[in-house]
Amino acid sequence: MRILPVSLTTILVELADLDETLALFASLEAAPIAGIEDMVPAARTVMIRFRPETISVGALAAEIASRDLSAKIPPSDRLVEIPVTYDGEDLDDVADLTGLPVEEVIRRHTESVFTVAFCGFAPGFGYLVGGDRRLHVPRRKSPRTRIPAGSVALAGAFSGVYPQASPGGWQLIGSTPLKMWDIGRDPGALFQPGYRVRFIDMARQKTVIPVEAPKAAPDPIPQDAPQLRVLAAPMPPVFQDLGRFGQTGQGVSASGALDRGSFNAANRIVGNPFNTPALEVTLGGLSFEVNCRAVIGLAGAPCPISIRDASGQKIDAAPWQPVPLEAGDVVTLGHPPCGMRAYLAVRGGFAVKPVLGSAATDTLAVVGPEPVAAGTVLALKGHCEGLSAVSTTEAPAFAFPAMGEEVVLDVVAGPRTDWFTEKGLETLTGQSFQVTPQSSRVGIRLGGDVAIERKDSAELPSEGTATGAIQVPHSGQPVLFLADHPLTGGYPVIGAVAEYHLDLAGQIPVHATIRFRPVRDFAEIQPEQKQGGEPR
Repeated sequence: MRILPVSLTTILVELADLDETLALFASLEAAPIAGIEDMVPAARTVMIRFRPETISVGALAAEIASRDLSAKIPPSDRLVEIPVTYDGEDLDDVADLTGLPVEEVIRRHTESVFTVAFCGFAPGFGYLVGGDRRLHVPRRKSPRTRIPAGSVALAGAFSGVYPQASPGGWQLIGSTPLKMWDIGRDPGALFQPGYRVRFIDMARQKTVIPVEAPKAAPDPIPQDAPQLRVLAAPMPPVFQDLGRFGQTGQGVSASGALDRGSFNAANRIVGNPFNTPALEVTLGGLSFEVNCRAVIGLAGAPCPISIRDASGQKIDAAPWQPVPLEAGDVVTLGHPPCGMRAYLAVRGGFAVKPVLGSAATDTLAVVGPEPVAAGTVLALKGHCEGLSAVSTTEAPAFAFPAMGEEVVLDVVAGPRTDWFTEKGLETLTGQSFQVTPQSSRVGIRLGGDVAIERKDSAELPSEGTATGAIQVPHSGQPVLFLADHPLTGGYPVIGAVAEYHLDLAGQIPVHATIRFRPVRDFAEIQPEQKQGGEPR
């Protein structure tokens, strides 16, 4: 067992194999340790996020080391059959990598009986083990930015099915029409740990695909109810709160506002209770009309606020201050000169329905309220209990970066620094990386003049990833994970942005540059608490 640092509040427990991983995870669920906030099991690791004010990393490591890892998780007798059309764009590449004809790749895949080892990456994504060893192939050198939902894929010793469109680096061999994740289904994921899985070649065997019942339309909002009608949303805003915790067992990450400080400030501006859902608006452009008296507050990227009242008169208002509105007012947010995201709160809050205990919209997992488009009508709660006085003293916690500027982010080394050469480690902190247009709430894709050099091209067994993690694919161009990142990943993480700089990271615009500054703040594990060598 090794304890590896991930960030200032997260560790990675590395174990001998999948059996030990599942045994430790089961032990920690059956007898929890005070201070652990979340856990993500993977192929040979358990990632643990903890509260340092409750338990030190040394005490946590000692408690983990005392757990029994010999227990076996009983397999399920449930068999799930997945119909597949073997038409994946990487099928020929997989044949070349394995030295097998395409027909033989398909035969070996369909004759294998897999087991769902664990769930991660995204809701409904099960990591399947037990397939034919000849089908073990490396991930792609550079991940795709978008893989279609239902794609059947291979990576290392695993097979899997992408539940929804998402980035990914696995080799695509086919597709299935089945819906792998449905929040309205119980359980939502078709794959559950322990289930057995077989793939059926639809070209050779007729398969009946279940017809999904149409979703019921939401109840219409009465015209006279307090509401906000969206007139324009060039980049659809999304509802956010502080996140959805405790759902990693279903493959659901926390998500939440990228700039938590600005989100909290927006609610204080209008006197809302803590963690009241607000709209995260990217690069302005939002325009809406209200049908009632309201008070709004805008914090984060400084979007200019323009108001046109019912008589046609135009008024300018300032962010970071409460803004009173009258029925018929049309509000338009301009493009911010710096920063990326602003948070729009309304006094009393939006009448938005939480999903799995949170109103956060996870754009990768497709969990939470739908993005807000032009024509959407948003119900407002109006006056409710728990409101306080509006705040007129809010201010940004940092200077928002503009396009072309350089931003310095503190980074904690680990957990996989040993996968990189000395030159690679120097490259991470010795040059600036440009923020590319492929960036999103999932992560910031970076481009540097010099690629980060790895020691070799070995495959890393999938393991948990944290918000702020800097993952390096084979291309050597890093990706900085933000709130909607996948729960697990198969590329090594060279370090993680310190928690106190995550809000700043969420405000860095495209074509700005980032320079990583190493910090040494991770508490060292005492010698008597180390297991199996020095922590790295």
